[in-house]
Amino acid sequence: MPRGRLYSFLRPSAARDLDRYLRIRPSSSGGHARPYRGRNPRDVLQACVSGACGQVAGPRPPGVPVRRRSGRVIPAGERSAYGHFQDSDPVREGWEATRAVAEALRAQVIVFQTPASFGPTDANRTALFRFFESIRADAIKGIELRGGWATHFVARICEEIGLVHVVDPFDKESATYGLAYFRLHGSPPGPSMYRYTYTDADLLRLKSICDEYDDSYLMFNNLSMHSDALRFQRILATSTGGAGSIHE
Repeated sequence: MPRGRLYSFLRPSAARDLDRYLRIRPSSSGGHARPYRGRNPRDVLQACVSGACGQVAGPRPPGVPVRRRSGRVIPAGERSAYGHFQDSDPVREGWEATRAVAEALRAQVIVFQTPASFGPTDANRTALFRFFESIRADAIKGIELRGGWATHFVARICEEIGLVHVVDPFDKESATYGLAYFRLHGSPPGPSMYRYTYTDADLLRLKSICDEYDDSYLMFNNLSMHSDALRFQRILATSTGGAGSIHE
């Protein structure tokens, strides 16, 4: 797994450096942009673009968590304007907030995750293309499409828009090649899910999957994420004769 990057997400501490960045960052109109003003910096780490979107991965200031859900409650009367990549002010603001956080963290990847309700309809396909053709970011953009999207169609979308297909490798194959981004929810997917602890055999299989790619990002998203990530790091170090690369 050349230049592999392994991420486990541990710290719930306040993001002081990010807070400082967001409070002084001006908008193009000269004031403070609406998504940041008066908000806890954690609240913009995951903004509503696709329903649950905006995870960032990459180097960041000390103490800043890489991934955080906003926890923001959207009033019932406003919910129709959020999600599904629609062309609306909340979606555009959600993207700008996510992009700003990615820039602050010097993120290498931004992951867009859709809910299962975002299925492969004509309207959703149109919204996907329109949204990604309208945004710009230095970071790589990955997408985790849930909701019954056929692999061949995901491959076409990712190729035409320039996305990395994000998957749990124990559940399905990625539709893209070269760079991999894997989110590990527990193996095999099933009732245990996040309570599952990966076995050594699982981790050896994971390494063999990663070896098929030029570069890999891994996010352990189970309860034993830290210990599993460290065990996987030791497997990498043993197989390569050196220390693996891990970002906590």
